[in-house]
Amino acid sequence: MRYNEKELVCLSRQPAEKAAELVMRGPKRSDAAKCRLVKLVVNFLFYFRIDEEEPVGALLLEQCKIQKEDDTGFSLVFVDEPERKYSFLCETTEECEEWIEALTKASYEYMRKSLIFYRNEIKKITGKDPLEQYGISEETRFQTRS
Repeated sequence: MRYNEKELVCLSRQPAEKAAELVMRGPKRSDAAKCRLVKLVVNFLFYFRIDEEEPVGALLLEQCKIQKEDDTGFSLVFVDEPERKYSFLCETTEECEEWIEALTKASYEYMRKSLIFYRNEIKKITGKDPLEQYGISEETRFQTRS
């Protein structure tokens, strides 16, 4: 996927599905834990210095695992770069669980699997493919991988 800095800044200003001030530690051993405004927009996790409008960075939530670390902490690890681990600390256990759920549901792969599941359920009930009316047939991009 290609995107430029201007596009990311524009996307970061969109309404967030979830946003909060969290303690965040980057992937380098020398990275110190810092309080950041963390904002989930579509499948990007933006992080900002407190009281700044432009993001310090953005993480594309694809091919990554969100793992619970302890009661109030979770981490984000990229599948192809397991050493690239971002850690986050929330104020409460409930907040931590909400973040884990929101981040898990934000990926394209999760949305794709949900589309396939609901498409098949509707087809079972009605006998019709709900996407055919939009000219979308049984294309391989909507099929589950074996």
